Amino acid sequence: MSLDLSKRLISARPPLAGAPRGAASQDALAGLKLSHVMIPLKFALSDAKVLTGRQSPLTQVDILTVEAVSEAGHRGMGFSYTLRAGGAGMFALAREIAPRIMGQDPNDIGRLWELLRWQTNSLGRGGMSYQTIGAFDVALWDMKAKRAGMPLAKLLGAHRDTLRIYNSEGQYLQASIDEIRAAADRSLALGIGGIKMKVGQPDGQEDLRRIDAMRAHLPDDIALMIDANQQWDRAYALQFGRIVDDMGLAFIEEPLDALDFEGHAALARDLATPVATGEMLTSPTEAIGLVQAGGCDISQVDALRIGGVTPFLKAMAAAEMHRVQIAPHWVMELHVHLAAAFPEEPWIEHFHWLEPLFDERLEIANGRVAVPPRPGLGFTLSSQARDWTVETWTTGSPVEE
Repeated sequence: MSLDLSKRLISARPPLAGAPRGAASQDALAGLKLSHVMIPLKFALSDAKVLTGRQSPLTQVDILTVEAVSEAGHRGMGFSYTLRAGGAGMFALAREIAPRIMGQDPNDIGRLWELLRWQTNSLGRGGMSYQTIGAFDVALWDMKAKRAGMPLAKLLGAHRDTLRIYNSEGQYLQASIDEIRAAADRSLALGIGGIKMKVGQPDGQEDLRRIDAMRAHLPDDIALMIDANQQWDRAYALQFGRIVDDMGLAFIEEPLDALDFEGHAALARDLATPVATGEMLTSPTEAIGLVQAGGCDISQVDALRIGGVTPFLKAMAAAEMHRVQIAPHWVMELHVHLAAAFPEEPWIEHFHWLEPLFDERLEIANGRVAVPPRPGLGFTLSSQARDWTVETWTTGSPVEE
């Protein structure tokens, strides 16, 4: 019996996710500028992983910025980050993969994400490769929203123009109780509606003393959250969670290792306090897997760590499908747009750390942060960002106007 090989091959045709741009293309990327920026922090910061010797104190934030211009003159700016290590590596990788999307239609964001993803495939599906791709992806979304003349949140389909916001940066473990109270007061004076404390000290009684002191200090209408930064094992996390279960905490964050989806799912079932986790996940596969496993009540997936806006929208859709809330990790300048497009009321995390990068500021009042009304992300790189730049690389047309 003969086989019709041609028909068999046609039925098994591979997907064309990275196909060349075709007749529908409207524009082309003409220039890219990459920068490695190092933001110094005023004080070295310590969480539970520092106190147990796993990590060194945090003293700076490494930023990768991507500025893009198209043949039609449209511009976009994106960024990504890493903490403690990898800034130079991300910049080197970005420089290596940038030529892959030159000349491509910047409107085809999903296709360009795939091109960059396959270019870095040997590095694995996640981690530094996806964090690097994220800077390009954000720049393309910024360009598309600017081209449409609307904020990114509106382009995505916003459900709200303001979002709940809480602060974390004044509550690290190196600070005394008096210092964390003073930091909380400064946050409340800014109009912030929640305070998140670091916990996970070697002495659990000290954690409880600090929580009691902060709850007594805060007004009743201010939310209080705690963050253990993956410090505990399952038994201790359950014990601690039951002790604080009657305190009305908004959530308990990362009580277990970030990849212990099963353990987090058990805590979510056993505790009245919502369990939040997901910030350390580095791919959309992990982010979606977390909610599919029932591993959290609140997903804290970080768009930049999983590859940018494109994969975050998939993770956000999965959270919606599984009735999971979201409180994206850090990077409020980006997440305010993305979380605004989530159907249920999210939380946004406030940090000052990235503010010097930009000329603009977010507006905060009455416990909420407003979506910027400006097109795109609504932010431009500042002269301070240029001063903190340690290395740049350009290709094609100049990106400056």
